[in-house]
Amino acid sequence: MKKNKKLRLQYLFQNSFFILLFFAIILLVGVLSNQFVFVKDMTQASRSILTKGSVEILESMNGPINMTVFATNDDANKGDNFRKGLLDFVAKYQREKKDITISFVNPTLEPRLVEELGIRTDGEVIVEFNKRTEHITPPFAEQELTNLLVRLSRTNNKPIMYLDGHGEKNLLGLKNHDLGAFGQQLESKGFKFSNPDLTALNEVPKEGAMLVIASPQVPVTKPEASKILKYVESGGNILWLLDENNFQGLDDLAKYLGLTVSEGKVVDKSSLDFGSSENISYALVYGDHPITKNFMLRTQYSEAHGIFAQGTYENGWAVSDLIEVAPNGWLTSSKKNDEKKLIFDPKFDKQGPINIAVAMSRKYGDVGQRVVVVGNASFLSNYFITSGGNLDLGINMVNWLSGDDQLITIQPMPLKDVNVTIPGDDKGRLIAWTIFHLFQYFIPVGLFGLGFWVWYRRRKA
Repeated sequence: MKKNKKLRLQYLFQNSFFILLFFAIILLVGVLSNQFVFVKDMTQASRSILTKGSVEILESMNGPINMTVFATNDDANKGDNFRKGLLDFVAKYQREKKDITISFVNPTLEPRLVEELGIRTDGEVIVEFNKRTEHITPPFAEQELTNLLVRLSRTNNKPIMYLDGHGEKNLLGLKNHDLGAFGQQLESKGFKFSNPDLTALNEVPKEGAMLVIASPQVPVTKPEASKILKYVESGGNILWLLDENNFQGLDDLAKYLGLTVSEGKVVDKSSLDFGSSENISYALVYGDHPITKNFMLRTQYSEAHGIFAQGTYENGWAVSDLIEVAPNGWLTSSKKNDEKKLIFDPKFDKQGPINIAVAMSRKYGDVGQRVVVVGNASFLSNYFITSGGNLDLGINMVNWLSGDDQLITIQPMPLKDVNVTIPGDDKGRLIAWTIFHLFQYFIPVGLFGLGFWVWYRRRKA
């Protein structure tokens, strides 16, 4: 069919309208992209978005966060882009919390200010929240900055007291059975420690946030036990970790709490499928409690004991079961010999799942009182602390006991190192140059040429 002048004008109008509409859509998308941000992370290590723990911390922080960066100006010619990299890093936080501001100060131009604020490193950042400040130095990672925000958010500055001198697992110890790694994590989140000498003091200090009793190996003396009982009777919080059913001189405290610990230990033969022994048990089911709310990580325990606490009307304790282990295992009886402990006997053994931890609370004064008892101290030891969610659960317990309920969350994990290392020889440089320019020039030019060829063929048809 022969094209007349009217048909050509119609085609011209249609093409012109399409081009105008196309550029209008591009302009609209550009405007909307400046107003709204949507990020979908496709990386293996989730480098473009924050972890759930960091997001929950930001949601709990009411008030602006101000960041002042003391860094020299970037020199792109020398490959120095520190400021740009930091802006991209902080942008992940700003997407979740809009009132985060960041400003830069060149330390070479403000030497007096640098001296007054104690700046020692190029790139050092002062973070301010609720009139509290902390410094952080490069290199930056999400875990370090989020831990800093946790410390700034903490409302309870009372120290964590721990019982010592009876063979307990030490919060500062370095041995496998000690809790030193857990203690370091608590320190990184703003907690401080106190080790009161109950043989010399008249009472357990009341200015502490809680008292940690980590599985004494020898009996606590009667005067010390009496002071601990009085501390709990007066509203003190405790974290009691038990590796056996022997209360080691704290029987009156256990009676006051209505606490019962099984003589036998948890046996779970299904752990053999994971390459562990039958004395290792795992938990994926947790009680309905603020400590375990939305907690879905697997935790691991060794030779755990069953825990039961009876809330009493006189003391007013509200009791919540926390951790269930060994759904396919059982609680073996101490009446059985070692050879028969690996065989379930309904006459002696209790079928799983077994509860191995309780949380207790009651109204006391204006603040209230909280207690957590776990039938296993090893799960927070240096040996087991990196297993699954053991660290997260331990931190949740301490946060709840200290009254910082808003900080109970899954802790952010460090990002994996997935950087690509390019060989420094000529072949490596050639491959890197080809890949880089393939996406920068060759593919775009090729697609443009292909589009032009298709357009030209259709025009000729």
